[in-house]
Amino acid sequence: MEIIKKEAIVKKYSNENELSAMEKELLQAAHDATQTAYAPYSKFKVGCAILLENGVLIKGSNQENIAYPSGLCAERVAIFHAGATYPNVPIKMMAVTAKAIDYKVSEPVMPCGACLQSISEFELKFQSPICIILQGETGDIYVAEGTKTFLPFQFYIKELAGG
Repeated sequence: MEIIKKEAIVKKYSNENELSAMEKELLQAAHDATQTAYAPYSKFKVGCAILLENGVLIKGSNQENIAYPSGLCAERVAIFHAGATYPNVPIKMMAVTAKAIDYKVSEPVMPCGACLQSISEFELKFQSPICIILQGETGDIYVAEGTKTFLPFQFYIKELAGG
């Protein structure tokens, strides 16, 4: 038997002033995107902002549906919009934030496994990790270099990809 250990390395910042101007702008865009969330059931609004290599900024927010699981997370709304609108432009970085109707979200909110897998597909497509910035409504900010930080054993089979 062999034990395989993979560790997550995340940069933690205590406030936005420690980020670069572009990271700050992207994080603010994600916060703004929470305003367009449709979350009448969970009352948990998530916003995502994506910066493409060509400088275009794309936003997405979670969209719920009473016929669960017909809704979609903010990250996939944004990343699929990027892929449909700019199919040949790599994603440079993304920010994800969340706010709740009934309480203050003070911890960074992690993308779900389905979102991480979807983001990883774009990393594979362009052979480049995507910087991921996470924050709750307030509080610490986490910055990670790619989805493998959060999903170390991604679903990827070379044979399915034709390789």
